[in-house]
Amino acid sequence: MSIKVKGITKLYGEQRALDEVSFSVKTGEVVGFIGPNGAGKSTMMKIITGYIPQTKGDVWVNDLNTLENSLEIRKTIGYLPENNPLYVEMYIKEYLTMVANLYEKKGKVAKKLVEDMIEQVGLGPEQNKKIGALSKGYRQRVGLAQALIHDPSVLILDEPTSGLDPNQIIEIRNFIHGLAKKKTILLSTHIMQEVEAICDRVVIINLGKIVADETTADLRKKESSLEKVFQKLTK
Repeated sequence: MSIKVKGITKLYGEQRALDEVSFSVKTGEVVGFIGPNGAGKSTMMKIITGYIPQTKGDVWVNDLNTLENSLEIRKTIGYLPENNPLYVEMYIKEYLTMVANLYEKKGKVAKKLVEDMIEQVGLGPEQNKKIGALSKGYRQRVGLAQALIHDPSVLILDEPTSGLDPNQIIEIRNFIHGLAKKKTILLSTHIMQEVEAICDRVVIINLGKIVADETTADLRKKESSLEKVFQKLTK
């Protein structure tokens, strides 16, 4: 298993954001992690990536426990947070070079990585601009580039197409679909068509608890669309 989550509970004071959450993601699998706003998706992703600790339970990434091996795990994970925090005053190449340096990639090696990432995510036409001058769609591409620059085996994407126009959504979706051939991907989204187009399996969370964990095909058999399944399970 690339990701194994067992009995995770997260408390904020008396508020229970996650309640005994358990699921796993196999190597090479693309799993949609979906739920309404406030269901606990982002909290779970932050725990998996080591940004915040859980109150109870365990998470393993590539067989390493996140509490015991946080720094080692971060070397193998690419993470695109929901709000895609970027240094808007930096130029694209400058920013990606800094990220490469953080992963101990220097000089010509870092330069080649940055060039390859710019090509892969389609940043070529904008590569000489400051991040602050980019459209939302191109900023998402920069976020994907920073998540991928160290060639992680596991990719965690929190609402990767949030706020994008229809054309941008299709472009980013196609790019993620291409990555699915060689990465383990956990992806949160509100767009059911995105889940159907990209994901092998769906984990649905509501009020901090898992309410479904099935293949996309099996869930679709229960209703005419995943949207209807989602609505029933998250009422």
